[in-house]
Amino acid sequence: MKYQTTLLEDWIEIFYSRIGIHHPRQLDLHTIANRLGYSVIYRDISSRFYNDSLIIDERLSPQEQWQEFAHEVCHLERHAGNQLVMPQPFMELQEYQANLFAYHFCVPSFMLLKLPIPDSNKQATYFLANTFNVTLDFAEYRLELFRNRINSVTMVAERAKSWITNQS
Repeated sequence: MKYQTTLLEDWIEIFYSRIGIHHPRQLDLHTIANRLGYSVIYRDISSRFYNDSLIIDERLSPQEQWQEFAHEVCHLERHAGNQLVMPQPFMELQEYQANLFAYHFCVPSFMLLKLPIPDSNKQATYFLANTFNVTLDFAEYRLELFRNRINSVTMVAERAKSWITNQS
């Protein structure tokens, strides 16, 4: 069964291709920020974008900083408006989208599809965490998203095949 990508997954693959990122070893927040023309500053405050700089919370682990960076990239590259003055539901939508985006940005599907992911959830979680420099919790949830997508596409294909067979 061929994996069917979502619009978000397609956007991320095109985005990375455009800036010359093709392999997990290239996923580095400084490299990506530089290629986008942003500077990265570490401060003892929550992560945000300010005056052409991505401010990353220095109190976080490197893995959490990478995850925060991805969240902020979503706001920069896919959102518009000032959250301080937008309606609460719209701000909540943007935050939800940025959180989901971070999972796909830090652990891109087009890269996952090329890797030998272990069958065991525990081994696969450690593999993703180490390969993509994310926390174990983040890797575990990303693995769940990925496998759920595969299962849902397979289920839809099986239902369609069954329906076609029953119509004959």
